[in-house]
Order: sequence, then structure tokens, then C-alpha cells
Amino acid sequence: MNKVLVFILLAIGSTSFAQPGSLREKILEITTAHKALTGVAIIGPAKNDTLTVNNHHHYPMQSVYKFHLALAILDKVDRGELTLDQMIDIDKEELMVETWSPMRDDYPGGDIEISLRDLLRYTVAKSDNNGCDFLLRLYGGTKPVDTYIRGLGISDVSIAATEAEMHREWEVQYTNWSTPLSAALLLQQFRNGEILSDASRKVLWDIMVETSTGANRIRGLLPSGTIVGNKTGTSGPNDQNISAATNDIGIVQLPDGRRFMLAVFVTDSHEEHEVNERIIAEISKAAWDHFQSPGR
Repeated sequence: MNKVLVFILLAIGSTSFAQPGSLREKILEITTAHKALTGVAIIGPAKNDTLTVNNHHHYPMQSVYKFHLALAILDKVDRGELTLDQMIDIDKEELMVETWSPMRDDYPGGDIEISLRDLLRYTVAKSDNNGCDFLLRLYGGTKPVDTYIRGLGISDVSIAATEAEMHREWEVQYTNWSTPLSAALLLQQFRNGEILSDASRKVLWDIMVETSTGANRIRGLLPSGTIVGNKTGTSGPNDQNISAATNDIGIVQLPDGRRFMLAVFVTDSHEEHEVNERIIAEISKAAWDHFQSPGR
């Protein structure tokens, strides 16, 4: 998709489904029932099947940006600058303690030697914050990752802060943002083979399918066994019990093999965490039902 078309899609923020009313109305029914701002983008299996709701807002990504980072890292693998089997040394003193880190918990003694492949798996499939920051250091920081993503024609996005920086101050998380459509377009480029080699794309897709976080979001109400490759993002509530981010972006495979891209960002929510997740699950199920209907 060229940059002009991306710009047009971002500008109109509307629907190009053949039967827009039913799905749009269902999504609005879901989102307006709650005290939260919810942004949605869906790119369907057919050409020009695109729908957005509340797209004109900068939604804090939280860990969703680990998908963007993984693309950048694997691009370096494709260029021969990194290898998936290279080993990376991580000293115990370099591991943040007060953060989500299954990798740290799996190696309580610290002083880890881990392959790049496994570091990617921890960072994407398990959303490890320590893994994320080590990959950012390996790539050269947030700015080069931001430049890489923008070089793909994805302009409504900002990657500016590490996990460590986001942990220091509440407002910092808002510097890592995306519109829903920008996230869905990035997923589409990945799905269509416009990004990465076939080998690297398979590595990342397999990792995304293994994702263990956010089971009650995009996957939550879909039939058991549905293939979904996704990346979640989550912030805890602040002192006013407002959650900045309950997010999920992913590629959903329908029973006939067709796939659709979905990005849902729930921000500044006054609802409980389970309610925020349910919003995403209901939108995902509505999209699933829409593409399963006759003629879709």
C-alpha cells in the first residue's frame, strides 16, 4: 500500500465495507456502553474492506509496540546484521525488578545467556519488559525503531520511550502511541509479505500465535482452536482508577483460511480491567460474525 493511499485511509476514518452499517453499529453499541475511549480498525479479507471507529486519537500502545520492535529486529536479521542463534549476555544487575518479566522469573539467579530467538519469544509472546529493553538497546534505541516503522509508510505512530522510562512516570506511556488504523496497516503489510523475508515472517508469526497474554481479548469469544497471532498492551490503573491502555492487535484466521486484521485500543477507561478486555473480545466476535455471514 503506497503512502498516498495510507494517508487517504487515515484521513477519512470511515468504512468501506460492502455492508458497513451492521458491523459499525454493533461496534458503536459495544463501545458507547462504557466509560472509556475505544479506537478500532478492521481490515477485512476482501480488497478495500476497511473500517475504523474513533481513529483520530493518539492511543498509548504500551506493549503493542513490541510487535513493531520485533519487525525492526528481524529486518536486521534479514540484512545479516544479527542472527537468531546469536547469544546475548544479560547481567542480573541489568534486570528491572519491579516490572513484568517472565524471563527474569525463569532465571532467578540472573546472569542470563539467551539466544536472540528466545529473547524475541519472551518479548512478544510473553510481553517481557526486560526483554523489550534489551532488544531496544541491541537495535540502537527507540528513535531508530521509530524511523524504521515510519519508513514502511506508517506515519501515525510514535515510538519514543523504553519500558524503563515508562515505569518512571505515568505520562511517559502516552509518548508511545498509534492510531488503530496504523496498527492494522502494519499488520496487513506483515501478513501480505511486504515486510521481512518469508523465514523471518514465519518466525514472528509462530511467536505471535504462541502469545500467552490477553487470552480474554481478541481470542476471548472466538471459537476454540481459532488461529490468532496477536500482541497485547496493558497499563495498570492510576490513583484515580483510570486505565491508560488495554489493547490488542492481531490477525485472525477464519475457518476457510481467510484472515482479517484487527486493532482495538481502550484508553483512559474508568471501567474494571475485565470490562476493558470484554470490550475487545466483543468487537473481535462481532468482526468474526460479520466475515462469516453469507456473501462476506
